[in-house]
Amino acid sequence: MTVSFGERMFFLGSILISMSSGQGQECTTIIENKEYSCSGRNLNHIPNSLPFTVTSLDFSFNFLSSLHKCVFPVFFNLQVLDLTRCHIVHIENDTFYNVKNLTTLILTGNPITYFGPGCLNSLHNLQRLILVDVGLSSLQIQINNLTKLQELRVGTNNIQSMSLPPFMSSFKDFRVLDLHANNISVIKTEDTVVLRKIGKNVALILSRNPILYIEPGAFKDIYLKEFHIQSAFVSLNAQKEGLEALTGLNVDKLFIGNYRMQWRVNVSNTSYLDGLCSFNFNEIYFIQKEWSENKLHLFRCMINATKITLKDQYIKSMEHIQFHRLKELYLGLTSLSVVPFISQIPSLEKLVVKNNMPLTFYGISDLPLLQFVDLSGNFLILKDCCSQFFRRTPNIRYMNLSQNSEIGMTNKPFSELDLLEVLDVHRTKLVLVFHFGFLHGLKNLKYLDVSYTSVTFTRQIIFQKLNNLTVLKMAGNSFHGDALSYILQNLTNLEVLDISHCGIEEISRKSFIGTPKIQHLYLSQNKLMVLDFLAQPELKPLTSVYVNKNSITSISLHVRQNLPTNLSEFDLTSNPIDCSCSQTDFIWWIIQNQNILKQPENIFCKTLSPSSDFRATDFDIDSCVHKKRLKIVLSVFFITVVVLLSFLVYRFQFYLQYCCILLRGYRSPGQQECSYDAFVIFSSYDEVWVMNELMENLENGVPPIQLCLHMRDFQAGKSIASNIIDEGIMGSRKIIVVVSQHFIDSAWCRFEFELAQSRFMMERNANIIIIILEDVEERKTKKVLGLHKHLKKNTYLKWSRDPLSNMRFWIRLRKAIIATNQ
Repeated sequence: MTVSFGERMFFLGSILISMSSGQGQECTTIIENKEYSCSGRNLNHIPNSLPFTVTSLDFSFNFLSSLHKCVFPVFFNLQVLDLTRCHIVHIENDTFYNVKNLTTLILTGNPITYFGPGCLNSLHNLQRLILVDVGLSSLQIQINNLTKLQELRVGTNNIQSMSLPPFMSSFKDFRVLDLHANNISVIKTEDTVVLRKIGKNVALILSRNPILYIEPGAFKDIYLKEFHIQSAFVSLNAQKEGLEALTGLNVDKLFIGNYRMQWRVNVSNTSYLDGLCSFNFNEIYFIQKEWSENKLHLFRCMINATKITLKDQYIKSMEHIQFHRLKELYLGLTSLSVVPFISQIPSLEKLVVKNNMPLTFYGISDLPLLQFVDLSGNFLILKDCCSQFFRRTPNIRYMNLSQNSEIGMTNKPFSELDLLEVLDVHRTKLVLVFHFGFLHGLKNLKYLDVSYTSVTFTRQIIFQKLNNLTVLKMAGNSFHGDALSYILQNLTNLEVLDISHCGIEEISRKSFIGTPKIQHLYLSQNKLMVLDFLAQPELKPLTSVYVNKNSITSISLHVRQNLPTNLSEFDLTSNPIDCSCSQTDFIWWIIQNQNILKQPENIFCKTLSPSSDFRATDFDIDSCVHKKRLKIVLSVFFITVVVLLSFLVYRFQFYLQYCCILLRGYRSPGQQECSYDAFVIFSSYDEVWVMNELMENLENGVPPIQLCLHMRDFQAGKSIASNIIDEGIMGSRKIIVVVSQHFIDSAWCRFEFELAQSRFMMERNANIIIIILEDVEERKTKKVLGLHKHLKKNTYLKWSRDPLSNMRFWIRLRKAIIATNQ
């Protein structure tokens, strides 16, 4: 084939544009590089920025008035293209050349006036062509190249004949012909020729067509997978005759009747459905809007059906029909007042009755193949359930009695239903006479839902021997005391547990000891404050935990570190999360684990203010870090100051005590009456000299001088510091300091001398008389605060054993004491 230069340049340009493309700004990414939606963006062209690898493109509700070869970039991988309501009027030849690998093309709602003869020729792989509401008037459209076509949906057009083009007889994969809401009124044998040749797996949809006449035998020897004829006849008489004309038709699933929004119609001909006896069908789905004052014969032409689904039926009772093959019976929204007695259907395997009105149930029996029973939502009141209502039905495996009024159960209520695998009684009040024997014998039970049944669970182990139970739902009930710690024991195969809305305040760590396989735990709407139980090794298999709407403020570090490693969904929403600086580690954990948290944007900080909508993920952790650092610095500074002050207080406690005394009011010797003439400061090692020499010469001399000596004059029971200050320094006119090597080494002596100096500073005329009892090195005198300086500036006395020097010593000492006192 020769390709022109212009076509080659166009093709090259298309490739270059596609290669330079990225994600289109005009479109929304569904799956990166694969699926995009440009719906409703008011676009008038396909964005060139879309990647050339795109496989699905939703371009609906935009503006493409004309489709031609240049409209689409080269999208060789594109499989699904939706052009719904894009105001398309013209489709030219080879329009879809650049997207020729399409498998689904949707052109719904476009006012197409021109289809180019070869507009679809490139779509050799097309499987679904949807031309709903495009103004078609005939099925004779140019789709001869679409040999892989499986679905042709041309509903809501103006097609008047269901005759298919002859070439479609070769479409061996064809499965669906949707002609709903067209203008087909007559169906003749010649209209079904191609349909008869295609095969046995076609679904034909003729609903909402004004069918007036069907030629008898038009559908003879045709086998349809599905046949939809809801509201497909102009009248009930046309329906009766049309059904009778379907003689020889074989249908797997028949959809008949009306749509829910249609009004009910009163009919006088109670046999208007007798035409159903003219052809064969396995399953029938019937929504009835007709009713009659007389008894309607609904079932007599359904005796060979394997499945019957009736909805919106105006039937007050069910006929005693001997069904030959019926396996499934669904009765929904009927006018029945009693669950029908169906024991005459031994082949029945599934029974569903949903009336949404009060029903009476007398039971069913003798159904050996029955496995599935759903009587939910019928306001049933059952006393002494359940074995007596299901006699000789040993194979029931599924039983749904939920959303009824009340069910009473005595001991061993399921004694004849030991194969039961699913039991659902949620939102039905349960009256249990014997809790312990409630589920006795159900060793095969896998699913149990007793949610919102007004049951109070006690420590009685009502789930004993349910070793195969995998799903247990107990939401909306209550637990007495620590019952939860006992009732889950031995549920070794339990995978799903729902105890939401039970008012639980605390869960013991031993509650899950017997559940080593649990994967999904629902604890919503309780009063839990801590989640310590999640750290238990028995809960390691958990993949999802729901604790929303509890009272959780934070999760401890121990629990966070020991959460199940397989956890993929954790719901913490609607909890009063503490978003304070004391919980920065927990808030940081929330921020870092948004991949497993369900709706992390709905985890709010409730501690900032009662009505706060502040998200935990928006909390400013950095500010807390700065505050924490400042707090640490201030704490260290405070501790340092306290330690330092404590040391100083301990070190200078006596000085502080002396200062306190001075602050209480200092009294000089002139302002007070002193008890002693002189207070003697000396080391206890020099006591012999003080007693034998100093005291003997001063106190026994003339005039006598009264000395204050600590071992003699300090008051017993009084602290040493207080005696030194009160009796010694403050109670004496003068202070005599006996300096020796022992004096230098004594801490008490140094302390007393320092206090004496403080008095000298307070009282300028107060003298300290220093006696050098023995020579002391000058450097050692510096050991005593102020002593070296005092010796340099003041005259002192030196003791000597020489008789002449000794005489002068006592004269000078006595004179110093007496002279200064005058």
